[in-house]
Amino acid sequence: MSAERIAIFLVMLSVLVVFHEYGHFLLARLNGVRVTDFAVGFGTTLLKWTSKRSGTVYRLNLLPLGGYCMMKGEDGKSNEAEQQREFRDAPVYDPDNFQAKTPLQRLSIVVAGPAMNFIVALALLFGVAMVQGIPDPHPTTVVGPLVAGAPAERAGLRVGDRIAAVDGVPMKSGDQLITLIHSSAGKPLHITYVRDGANHTVTATPMNARGVDGKPQGQLGFHPQFPPPSGRGNAGAAATLAWTQFSDIISGTFGALGGLFTHPAQAAGSFSGPIGMYRASVAMEQLGIGPFVSFAALISIALGIFNLLPIPALDGGRGVFILVEMLRGRPVDPEKEALVHVGGFAVLIALMLAVSYHDVAAAISGQGPF
Repeated sequence: MSAERIAIFLVMLSVLVVFHEYGHFLLARLNGVRVTDFAVGFGTTLLKWTSKRSGTVYRLNLLPLGGYCMMKGEDGKSNEAEQQREFRDAPVYDPDNFQAKTPLQRLSIVVAGPAMNFIVALALLFGVAMVQGIPDPHPTTVVGPLVAGAPAERAGLRVGDRIAAVDGVPMKSGDQLITLIHSSAGKPLHITYVRDGANHTVTATPMNARGVDGKPQGQLGFHPQFPPPSGRGNAGAAATLAWTQFSDIISGTFGALGGLFTHPAQAAGSFSGPIGMYRASVAMEQLGIGPFVSFAALISIALGIFNLLPIPALDGGRGVFILVEMLRGRPVDPEKEALVHVGGFAVLIALMLAVSYHDVAAAISGQGPF
């Protein structure tokens, strides 16, 4: 791990988290809720400025690892129902208090953070498509960035080599090549490649790894190169591509979440924690600014979906309690909500531990892309 790459990864995550908090900020202000503090980063405050009009304290903190948005009526120490009860029992009515707003207003503020993550993702995908054009989804047989220590690198393959044949079978497309590699785990392959106009042959054995769908597959450890994009600057085509990519990521993520209930052992491999995201970030950075920005869009979507999960302490968990309040006509009893929070927190910790274990196992095994 290089310090520079870790810094780039953390800055990318922090920017996405700040946009998430900015979503809460915008809807809070639109609904007349006073935002007491809006901070970039955590820890010791380096710079701060207080708005004379709104009273909001804007902070730049020491640790650039995200940020937070604090609203009047939310102390962050007690649950939603307790804060509602404290507000109702207060001797003075505060119209700019979060708890003074209707359930629908509070719900809109809560879900605004994840919604902003989705908007940012769409904007990033659209921007990449506008600047770089519409990519050809079919890879070539030309070797791209290599995974250090993987079979491809150990065999002597280099970036720019064109794989012409495998075991004497001509490789006419990247799709054909990748399918063959994925189905050949543990099987030595005689690879003929072209470098500087001359043919060379090496033997490499794909390692048995887990693919993006969680299923075992062979991987040599390289990214294939793609044909140059077309249609640069075409706003209509860029918007269509961005929406298609956004929809595919959303459906794929929810499909993987559903798989946790139908086949948890296999589906668990589809999720990554901080370690897995960092490894993927490094790989995308090596491919260029376009793939890295697209990866940031994927992470932004993942943040939005994760925060919408009906788990206490997340936006989705808070939203569920507000929805129940709307149906019942009154908040959930604080004692009952506290019990749910404890159970939900235990589930969240278990999920984080499972994902982190998968990340560490994948890093140790040296799993690569292809």
